[in-house]
Amino acid sequence: MQATVYLAERVWTLDAARPRAQALAVRDGRLLAVGTREEAEAAAGPTARRVDLGAATVVPGLVDAHAHIHGLGRSLTTVRLEKAGSVDEAIRRLTEAPASSFQGDWLLGRGWDQNEWPGGAFPGRKELDARFPSTPVFLTRVDHHAAWVNGEALRRAGITRDTPDPEGGRILKDAHGEPTGVLVDNAMDVVAAAMPPPSRAQLETRLRAALTRCAQVGLTGVHDAGMEWDAFRVLQAWDAAGTLPLRVYAMAAGQGDARHAYLEQGPWQGRMLAMRSVKFLADGALGSRGAALHDDYCDEPGQQGLLLLPPEELASRAQAFMSRGFQVCIHAIGDRANTLVLDVLLRGAEATGTQSLRHRVEHAQILRREDILRLGASGLVASVQPTHATSDMPWAESRLGRERLKGAYAWRSLRDAGAHLALGSDFPIENPDVLAGLYAARTRQDAAGWPEAGWMPEERLTAREALEGFTTGPAWASFDDARRGRLALGMDADFVALSEDPLEGPASALVKAQVLATVVAGAEVYRAPSLA
Repeated sequence: MQATVYLAERVWTLDAARPRAQALAVRDGRLLAVGTREEAEAAAGPTARRVDLGAATVVPGLVDAHAHIHGLGRSLTTVRLEKAGSVDEAIRRLTEAPASSFQGDWLLGRGWDQNEWPGGAFPGRKELDARFPSTPVFLTRVDHHAAWVNGEALRRAGITRDTPDPEGGRILKDAHGEPTGVLVDNAMDVVAAAMPPPSRAQLETRLRAALTRCAQVGLTGVHDAGMEWDAFRVLQAWDAAGTLPLRVYAMAAGQGDARHAYLEQGPWQGRMLAMRSVKFLADGALGSRGAALHDDYCDEPGQQGLLLLPPEELASRAQAFMSRGFQVCIHAIGDRANTLVLDVLLRGAEATGTQSLRHRVEHAQILRREDILRLGASGLVASVQPTHATSDMPWAESRLGRERLKGAYAWRSLRDAGAHLALGSDFPIENPDVLAGLYAARTRQDAAGWPEAGWMPEERLTAREALEGFTTGPAWASFDDARRGRLALGMDADFVALSEDPLEGPASALVKAQVLATVVAGAEVYRAPSLA
């Protein structure tokens, strides 16, 4: 097979033996050489193809360590409500919904955030009923931990004033006891169960749209945090056919009945797709006040959030997957959830003898100081999302109070305590743009540079630590550290060419930086028009 030589102004390898280079030689999906132009061309031979990336900076393949591929595809093909500034604006967007926004006769959308609306209150079903009296509407909040539905959706799900809250969920009701149309965490499942599943063609369209978008923003791999069985089977077929463009490290969805199929199958490894982990949800999200806290929310006294599974059930399921050889990854936002998850993971690993499986705390968002130290000392993975901090910073203190905020989004503290950091975005809750993640990790500012000194700047990461968080960190967290995360002889040829230098350039340059090329296993899965 013909070799290819890639030339660039600089190549950051993250390899201690040779941290900087000028060229890469690639053949059969592996790196033949990493070094000077002369070294790369000598290794590639006289017939090699040459790609001159000019002033670009090349870095190891960037990987999102916590994301949702099907969710991104759904968000790209249904009604998008991000940045809708009011209920009226959200309704207007729904009236212009494309045909792809329907699943059966249900109208779907996502991304609303009441924190951005006047008054910050949850919406209600009446506004939807006035425009959609007979079409069921299901709209997930930006964090995917609450849904806004209309009366027809409630009717089809059989939810009335007499319906009790399901375990781990809340059906919000008005002063008269009537459902308002907002469902939190496990209450969403009651309505979702009444919805027809997507067709195979619809599912494939969504997955293709998501993978294309990932390649465009410079991702060579994604850790999918809770993959549905049907989506896994589609990707499995594409992997077998050699048409899966990115590396996908899939976590089995451990909440629903599909977990039995994953347990029966056991860990699975293909060429570009792996399934050797499982993801559970311990609690909800901070924005919808579903994150489980030890003490009351500051802005809703009496409310401490939700545990989505009884602790004993969570422990039982975790140990069942550990015993089957799965890495266990558990979503934990609130400090009470993080305490519980550390207990479950550490006791489960000891009971099953699986300490080597690199179990993970997904989000590790709000922790007490003693749990930060416990997580670090345990050697667990802290899978965190930098842009969650910059999205939540306008209102997080109102939820938590100043004292509790000291243990929130505490990446520096977690790293210093010894935790293995793996960075991601949690897309489509956040934008999949990995450069935005690098910027947020370094600055703790929004794109406009606010706040001037950064939000809780003592928790910032350095430029190198941020880059490692999207390269060597995810490689470690997915057992791929011997093959990926660095650019060295014999390793997989996964790398990204950027218009700006993420190590030595100013962090502000990342806001407008461009991805010039994305290469996975030696194949160019994205090339910017400027390079064509």
